[in-house]
Amino acid sequence: MRAFRAVLAILAWGFVTTAVGQQAPAASRFTGSIRGRVDVQRELGAVEPAPRVADLGLPLRRESPTRRQSVVYLETAPQGAFEDRGATRATMGQKDEAFQPYVLPIAVGTVVDFPNQDRTYHNVFSLSRVKSFDLGRYARGQSKSVLFDRPGVVRVFCDIHSHMGAYILVFAHHFFAATDADGRYDIEGLPEGTYEVSVWTDGRVRETRAVRVPEAGAVAEADFVVR
Repeated sequence: MRAFRAVLAILAWGFVTTAVGQQAPAASRFTGSIRGRVDVQRELGAVEPAPRVADLGLPLRRESPTRRQSVVYLETAPQGAFEDRGATRATMGQKDEAFQPYVLPIAVGTVVDFPNQDRTYHNVFSLSRVKSFDLGRYARGQSKSVLFDRPGVVRVFCDIHSHMGAYILVFAHHFFAATDADGRYDIEGLPEGTYEVSVWTDGRVRETRAVRVPEAGAVAEADFVVR
């Protein structure tokens, strides 16, 4: 619970992304960056598929392909770095009875589309205090959307398939990066200074560390290991 409350406090500062990864930040007068790699070594545990998956002849997928993806972000934004980004859209698909991506970081004011790419029906919902919604049942090729207007952690489920779950992290600034397939990240647009950098993986913050950008335009390297 302590870690979860810490995440909620941090999320009030926020960040921006799209469905297939991170969105490049808008132009900034700051040119420094923090980059590195997150090595996820811990066992995340298998997600047991419901029996109905085999009955329908769909592939048995025991782990979302993006479940090991991490989000690296600053606990607080640099002074003077806030910018108006306008409306943003992102996508969290439903394919092979898994949410893709497993974790989606977005900014307050982002509309998320939930397209169904499976042969079976899905019913996306959340009981989160940050954003509660129920999209009802809809078939393959259809999509429904939700506007996320408050910062925080939103746990997403499917009312039909109990083994499906995902996270949407809603932030209020863009100093974040979702790791790529190799675990690499890059947080850009930073002035000189020391920042508290946190790594979120599979439901919680795994590490927070102070990282210094020594001068304007400098690149600070920071690698993390999640055990």
